[in-house]
Amino acid sequence: MYLYGASGHGKVVKEILDNTGVDVTAFIDDNPSISEFLGLPVLHEASELGPIIVCIGKCDIRRQVAEHLKCKFATAIHSSAVVSPSARIGDGTVVMQGAVIQAEVSIGKHCIVNTKASVDHECVIEDFVHIAPGVTISGNVHIGTGTWIGVGATVIQGVRIGKNCFIGAGSVIVHDVPDNSKGYGVPFKVVSTLK
Repeated sequence: MYLYGASGHGKVVKEILDNTGVDVTAFIDDNPSISEFLGLPVLHEASELGPIIVCIGKCDIRRQVAEHLKCKFATAIHSSAVVSPSARIGDGTVVMQGAVIQAEVSIGKHCIVNTKASVDHECVIEDFVHIAPGVTISGNVHIGTGTWIGVGATVIQGVRIGKNCFIGAGSVIVHDVPDNSKGYGVPFKVVSTLK
């Protein structure tokens, strides 16, 4: 197993893999000044390696890297996470400590379901979404590709959040959110449109 990204997120993913008995061979990073990380070698070329998990928190950069790589991707799910047997989780996705994923949830490729996040029944989480620590997502929510849901946010049932949105920490989302929206608040309000 290889981890792309010698950074804080990479540290957490390595510990998840350690917890599940999966050995990490090396990290991969674009920074040529890093040659070792957590006692493992750091490679600067990822061609023909695999399986790989892209360990980059920012949705857009994680997407750029994953789409550039020509390899097989793996998932990482911590043993303390509770994942329904009817949930579907895409390649490259990481489910962290204490997360809960309920019945009939569909989580796309290269997503992050962070520490103690909760995703309730029948939600659809598209590719490259980051659900930050402590987020609560009620049932039947749809979240578009590349969206970031900030720490401790709450999303009520049945809401649709568009693609490439940024939801500020602690927000409470009670209405649909259009694509490319940035905002925060209780209740959530759009403050700008992202390009």
